[in-house]
Amino acid sequence: MNYNIRGENIEVTPAIREYVEKKVAKLDRYFTESPNANVNVNLKVYQDKKSKVEITIPMKDLVLRAEELHEDMYAAIDLITDKLERQIRKHKTKVNRKFREKESLKDYAPIFTEVEQVEDDEDLEVVRTKSFDLKPMDSEEAILQMNMLGHSFYVFTNAETNQTNVVYKRNDGRYGLIEAQ
Repeated sequence: MNYNIRGENIEVTPAIREYVEKKVAKLDRYFTESPNANVNVNLKVYQDKKSKVEITIPMKDLVLRAEELHEDMYAAIDLITDKLERQIRKHKTKVNRKFREKESLKDYAPIFTEVEQVEDDEDLEVVRTKSFDLKPMDSEEAILQMNMLGHSFYVFTNAETNQTNVVYKRNDGRYGLIEAQ
């Protein structure tokens, strides 16, 4: 894995770099061969001395991403690697469940080593389904609709591109737009 470690309002010391690389490298045990992935790590320190750690690992069939806000940066790094580990286990369980009737899981998910089954059936169960017509509109109107409904996201058809888009409220209070390709 290739590491891209950036710091905002903090200098990335060799000790921090080494700690991050050591912790993220432990995720290698979940893969049959070390993935050729770029690990993007963003370290931030805020005025109130809280540290925010964001790690994104884009891979061929999966994007691992987690963020953690904590007073101690090293504790945040520990917590975030635990989150990434849970994501890998959950994905492995999902793949395993999807193809359990097939002969071999290795044919479908060769990048993972065997991981014990995680019983998160409640987390993966669809408990409600909604259907609705997508009204063509621009992103500003979609944000207004989302706020009127009190939701944190809103799916709509972009009037300009005729594509399905999603607007969502970010943790910082601003808005994001997801465009389907």
